[in-house]
Amino acid sequence: MKTIREIFRIGYGPSSSHTMGPRKAAELFKEQYDTAARYQAHLYGSLSATGKGHLTDAAILDVLPTAEIVWHDEFLPFHPNGMRFCAWDEAENLLDEWIVYSVGGGALAEDPDNSKFLIQNSELPDIYPLSRLSDIKEYCDNMGWDYWEYVEHYEGKEIWDYLREVWQVMREAVERGLDHEGVLPGPLHLRRKAASYYIKVAGYKDNLRTRGLVFSYALAVSEENASGGKIVTAPTCGSCGVLPAVLYHTWRSRDFSETRILHALATAGLIGNVVKENASISGAEVGCQGEVGVACAMASGAVNQLFGGTLAQIEYAAEMGLEHHLGMTCDPVCGLVQIPCIERNAFAAARALDSNMYSAFSDGTHSVSFDRVVDVMKQTGHDLPSLYKETSQGGLAAIGDKKNSDKLN
Repeated sequence: MKTIREIFRIGYGPSSSHTMGPRKAAELFKEQYDTAARYQAHLYGSLSATGKGHLTDAAILDVLPTAEIVWHDEFLPFHPNGMRFCAWDEAENLLDEWIVYSVGGGALAEDPDNSKFLIQNSELPDIYPLSRLSDIKEYCDNMGWDYWEYVEHYEGKEIWDYLREVWQVMREAVERGLDHEGVLPGPLHLRRKAASYYIKVAGYKDNLRTRGLVFSYALAVSEENASGGKIVTAPTCGSCGVLPAVLYHTWRSRDFSETRILHALATAGLIGNVVKENASISGAEVGCQGEVGVACAMASGAVNQLFGGTLAQIEYAAEMGLEHHLGMTCDPVCGLVQIPCIERNAFAAARALDSNMYSAFSDGTHSVSFDRVVDVMKQTGHDLPSLYKETSQGGLAAIGDKKNSDKLN
C-alpha cells in the first residue's frame, strides 16, 4: 500500500480523475516526446462521456496546446477512464503511442499486459506492509499505537510537513468559498450557496447552527472545486468538501490544536488508502460510493479520533460512513461536478458527524467490519451498469439535456 500522499493530492478542480489525472498523463507524455511535431489525445469511456463538462480537454490542451482531442464512445478493457496519446515527427512518422488510465484521485495506471516505462518513475513505492484495516487495527493494538502512529512509523516524520500543507490548503478553500458568491461556470448556471448558508445559520440555535455550519463549509470547498479552485483530493476532487468541512468545524468549535488535526488527517488518509488498495475511489469504476462514500468514511474516522475514540470505535465510525453510501450512483448532470455532487458533499459531512456520535455511544463492537464493507462496495460498483458510473447517461444525468436544466436544483 502506497503513501497517503496519493490520497491527499493538492491541485485544481473540478475533477481528479477527469482533470488532474489527464493533465498529469499529458505532462508525462510531453516529457518523453517534447520535440514532436504533432500530438493526438484519444479519450475513451467515462472520460469521453463527461470529459467536456469536467474540462478534460482543457487540462490536456493546457499542456499540449496543439493536440487534437478525439472522443470515443467505447471503453478500453482495463479501466473506464482510458486515454491514448500519440506523437508524430515532422515527416508524419508515428513516434509512439501510449495507453494510460486515470484511476481516481488523480492517479494513473497502465494495463500490466501493455505497460510502458512512462509512469514507472512517477509512481511511489509501496511502504505499508498491511492493507486491511482489521490487520492494521490488530497491529496497532499490539503495539499500543493509534492509527496516526502507524502512519508516522511507515511514512516518517516528514509526513507531518506535507499534512500541514494539506490542512492549510483545506482551510483556505473553506474560507475562499465562504467569501465567493455568484454563479458557477457551465450551462447549469448554478448559484453558489455557501456564503448564504453561513450567514443564515447565525439565526438558529446551537444544534441547528452546527449542522448549518458544516453544510456551509462543505459547500464552500465543493463550490471552489467546481469553479476550478485549489483544493485537496480527499480522496477525490468530487468529494473534496467532506473531510475539510468536518475538520474545519471541529477545529473552530472545539479549538483543537493543529497537531490533533494533523493526526486526524493521517488517520483519514489511512482509511482512504485501505479503500483505494482493496477496491476503488473512482466514480467511473464503482460509482459515487467510492468518492463521497469513502470521503464520509475518512471524515467519520477522523472526527471520532479527535473526540478520543478507540481503535475499534474509529473503525466502526468509518464503517458506518461507507456502509450507508453503498450503491450510490455517479450521475453528474451535464457532466459537471455540480449537481448532485456539491450537495452530496454537504450531506456526507453531516452524516460523518452522525457516524462519529453513533460509534461514540458504543464500545466499538459491531457485526460488519470496515474491510467487509469495502469488499461489498467493490462488488456493488462492478454490478452497477455503466449508466450510473460517471457517463452522464443515467440517473439525474439523464435529465441534464432538457431545457432549463438550471432550475433542477
